[in-house]
Parts: sequence; C-alpha cells; structure tokens
Amino acid sequence: MRGIRGWTLAATLAALSVYASETEKSDVVSLTKSSFHDFVNHADLSLVEFFAPWCGHCQALAPHYEEAATDLLKQDIKLAKVDCTVEESLCSDNEVTGFPTLKVFRQGKASPYTGPRKTEGIVSYMLKQQMPAVSDVTADSLEDFKAKDKLVIVGYIDASDAKSQEELKAFAEDNRDTFMVGMSSSKELAAEQGVKVPSIVVYRTFDEPKAVQTPKGKTLTKEEIQSFINVESLPLIDEVNAENFMKYAMTGTPLAYYFVDPESPKREEEVKKLAEVAREFRGKVNLVWIDSVKFVQHAKALNLPGDSWPAFAIQNMETGAKYPLTNLGKDVAGSVRTFLTKFVAGKVQPSIKSAPVPSQSSSLIEVVSDEFDKWVLDDSRDVLLELFAPWCGHCKRLAPTYEKLAELYNSDADASKLVRIAKMDGTENDIPPHADITLTGFPTLVLKPAGKGVKEFIVYEGDRTLESLIDFIASKGKHKASVTVAPPSNDETSSPHDEL
Repeated sequence: MRGIRGWTLAATLAALSVYASETEKSDVVSLTKSSFHDFVNHADLSLVEFFAPWCGHCQALAPHYEEAATDLLKQDIKLAKVDCTVEESLCSDNEVTGFPTLKVFRQGKASPYTGPRKTEGIVSYMLKQQMPAVSDVTADSLEDFKAKDKLVIVGYIDASDAKSQEELKAFAEDNRDTFMVGMSSSKELAAEQGVKVPSIVVYRTFDEPKAVQTPKGKTLTKEEIQSFINVESLPLIDEVNAENFMKYAMTGTPLAYYFVDPESPKREEEVKKLAEVAREFRGKVNLVWIDSVKFVQHAKALNLPGDSWPAFAIQNMETGAKYPLTNLGKDVAGSVRTFLTKFVAGKVQPSIKSAPVPSQSSSLIEVVSDEFDKWVLDDSRDVLLELFAPWCGHCKRLAPTYEKLAELYNSDADASKLVRIAKMDGTENDIPPHADITLTGFPTLVLKPAGKGVKEFIVYEGDRTLESLIDFIASKGKHKASVTVAPPSNDETSSPHDEL
C-alpha cells in the first residue's frame, strides 16, 4: 500500500506541475477527444505528442517540445499534445503503447515520428516533412535554402539530363527524413558556385562550408550520391550520443571512439588534434569522442577496462567486431594515427571477449567464445544455440523448457548423435566475426544446420514451447531429427483434492 501511495503522490505532483505550466502561454495545443480529429484533419502538417505526466522521458522532452512549437508556428507547422492519463480511449485509438509517442499528421493521416527529441532536431525534422523531397533552387533562392538546416544538398543537373535527375530524386525520397535536397538546372548558377554539371554539392555550417562530388561516369547514380553523403554529412569529429548515434551506425563505416571525461582540461585540445587525424581517414573510419563518465558500460562492451581514461576503440558497424587500443599513451593523436593506419591496412585483429572455459556437466552445452567453433560449427550436428543474458526475464522463463529440450535430445540414442542443444552468455562472450549472427536482443535462438562448409544461421522466431522448438529443429536441420515429448503422467494432470 505504501508503494501505491508513493506512486500516486508522484503522479499527482507531476500532473500539478504540468497543469501549472499550462496556465502560462504555450504554443503547444492541448487536445482532447472532442478537439483531436478537427485539429489533425485540418492541419496540412502537425506533430502530436501522446504523453503521461508522470513519464520521465516526457518531462525531459517538454521544454524542447515547447521551444520547437514556438519556432515551427512561424512556418505554419503546429505542435500538439494529448494527456493519455485523461484521454485513455483516444490514445488507445492511436495505438499508443509507450510514452512519449510522437506522430506526424498530414490532414489526418498519421506516420511515426523518427527524429531527434531536442529543439533543433525537432524543428529540422518537421521542416523537412513540410518541404518536397527535392526543392527547386534558383540563384535567388539558394542562400535561403542553405540557411534552412546545418547541412543541405544541391544537385546541379542540366535540364536534359533526365537520368541524373531521377537518381537524385530517388536518393532524396530514401533520405527524406534526414536531409534537405534541392536541384538547379541553371548552368550559370553552377558556374558561379565553381562546379561542373552534373555535380552534387553539400553546403554545411561545420568543417569546410562546401564539399563537391562529380560522377565517375556521365551521369549521377543514387549509390554514388549516398556514399558521398555518408562521408560528407558527418563532422570530422563530433561528440556521439543517443541523439546522433544512428547517423553513424547507418553509414556502415567503422566507428572509432575516443573515450574522455568531458570535464578534462585536455579534452578540447586533444579533440582538435584528433580532427586532423580524422581528416586523413575520412571515408574509411568515422572518428568521435564520447563521454567516458556517462558511457562507461559502452566502453566495457567494446572490451576496454572501463576504469582508465582517456581510452580508444574501433567498432565495425557491420559485423560488430571490436578493436580496443590497450595503450593510448601520452601522445593521443599519434597513437590513434598509428592504430588507424594498421586497422585500415587490415593488420589489427579483433578482440573477442570470452568467459573461462567451463566443464560440461549437463545435456545443455555451455558455450564460450574460445570454444565457439568446437561446439557450434560442428559439421556433423544440427546445433541450436541460445544467446542469453543472466538478467533477462524472458531467458529465465525459457530456461526450464530449454533444459528439457536438451535432455530429450541427449537421452535419445539416435538424436544425440545428430543434434546439439547449446547456450552462450551474450554479456560475457562475443560472437566471433566469422559467425554470421546478428544479436538484436535476448534471448536470440539460431540453428546452425549440419554439413561441411555450411555457414548459415537460421533465426528462430516461433513460440518458445517444447513442441515448437522440436518442430523447428526437425524442419530446418539437415538431419530432420525429432524426439517425442512424453505425455504428462496421471499425477501431473490430476487436480489435488482437499481432505475433509
């Protein structure tokens, strides 16, 4: 009862805080079930936040949302909010399952908001939603277009070059939420900007103000444009955090982290030196600095000790392979340059964390990274592997079923020679780079079919019942091995009786 009262008090105080703020002038429109549909149906473009007053993430978003509403109102883009503790049915109708949920509405039609949650990011994202995928740019409008965001892209393409125009439009549609893209057919404007036709020009407010790409052939291609923008849209070096991490991840380029205490008196000087190193490896490695105090667990995940700063590590964003630099030394820039040179040349081996090799004492094989190939890449057996975490509730609920599965296969004279059931602690062991497994959460279940040279891992996405797991192994494994689940005994199925 005490816990419920505490929660009620916290929720009440939060609600009173929100109520108090709403008595002040706000450009965020508060919606109810009676006003919601009229608002979203009549606005060409609007953003609606579905929130709960007690939600910490909602409270953190609130000041940024207010500021963005004021800025965007000048562009005729309206921001609104719905209190889901009051308007429960309205939030249910809009399929709200967590807080805050933000949705973009175009004359009543909703789509998910996938942008940042800080003022500048919200404004930038919504302005992109308001504009066409590709804007016409002229000599008169170029400067205004450049001022719309920190980075804009303009294609200078001849009016007769239909192929290049199509490729730029395809790129723009794919990146509508991320970049503002314009196009000019003016040869005079291209000449004034000092570029050939066709060309792609990036205008930005960081690093060098302009970057230019000309095609390898006669026309532009979407792939060339994407590769160019992946490099030129990112600063030489920047702080990486939750707001911008996905920008780096989506490029697929290896990400090099300089872990440093943001309060360190040497941070600014070292980051400036590292920017020059980043210039040398631009397009091959992205270099960032990261708050070592806030993200110590990420440092440990990259196989750094996590107790000594500054530190440095590289992560392959496609395979997940980790390359920690164990001795950074006093010459940070020099050490990083040497390490990156070796990395780019393929002379640095990935670090693979492994728990100690255990003794196998049950039907369920406990795999560690150092013995991954021995137990999992066994050509003679179909191997079902569970990647789990000790703290994972779903893993704990699966454990009795999974152990029973291992017992069934191990106790069958024929099946035990054809199938192996195994598990590996994904928090203590890295997946070897040569194993094509993507770990997106716990538990992850994959089947490695038997067969010489077979490298495929089949992800299991069915029910986590004994029968379903057996069916999966029998249908997807090479050996098609199945085992029989014994029916419950009379003692297990009969209900207990109270004695009178």
